Amino acid sequence: MNKNPPLAHQIISIIKTSKLYYRTLGFKGLVKAGTSFLLKRKSYITVSQKDVQFPINLRMLTSDVPTYKQIYLDGEYAFNADKYPEVILDVGANIGLASIYFANKFPKARIIAIEPETSNFEVLKKNVSNYSNVTPVHAALWNESGEINLVDPGLGNWGFMTEEGGSSQHGLKSETVSALTINDIMNTFNIDKIDILKIDIEGAEKEVFMDADSWLPNVDSLIVELHERMKSGCNRSFYNATKGFEHEWHLGENVYLSRGIITKSS
Repeated sequence: MNKNPPLAHQIISIIKTSKLYYRTLGFKGLVKAGTSFLLKRKSYITVSQKDVQFPINLRMLTSDVPTYKQIYLDGEYAFNADKYPEVILDVGANIGLASIYFANKFPKARIIAIEPETSNFEVLKKNVSNYSNVTPVHAALWNESGEINLVDPGLGNWGFMTEEGGSSQHGLKSETVSALTINDIMNTFNIDKIDILKIDIEGAEKEVFMDADSWLPNVDSLIVELHERMKSGCNRSFYNATKGFEHEWHLGENVYLSRGIITKSS
């Protein structure tokens, strides 16, 4: 089996990254990324987007820019709402890009943004600080309340995984964070019904949907990224739990399930 030499692989990666930054952020973004790469230092760029009320902070040379492209340029959360959603949960909110999208699309909706990783959460707080309808929460979603390990398997800012137990099976232990269930969140914020539940939790959907009978009937629509490649059993756990949803479609990396509030965009 032939493999690219390390130098050739690096050159291909640089070309792909340069194209991504130029197409997504223009010449300014390309220069900013190049400077960060050459100087090997962390940097940010602030971007303004049509139909987004406030500027968004992105970290250079992280998953922020590809995720921004998926949401705002590729339209991975583009759907029709037959009824105005009142409550939206953004679980695995990262730096708040989906929360911001929802806050601008549904400015009267109440949005709870859950993110466990500290550096992501700090940027999340900054990005949503001007949105009075978005509440950031520093915690991880799980099927039991308490504390849980957050570990870094080396996938970057988007790929932190939750694990039970004292030692990590996937990577170095990063931090211990609060673990909340969907019921915890609903009780804390006095929520009776969740109109849209967006979940992107890097494999923890396996555990979350294994024990969903008590809260899933109170959810109208799901937008979930499944991570079978990261944790075997995610797909089975999710689909076993969600047989009562009438409508299903796929958009980008997300599975959409709905009882009727949201429908596929034409």
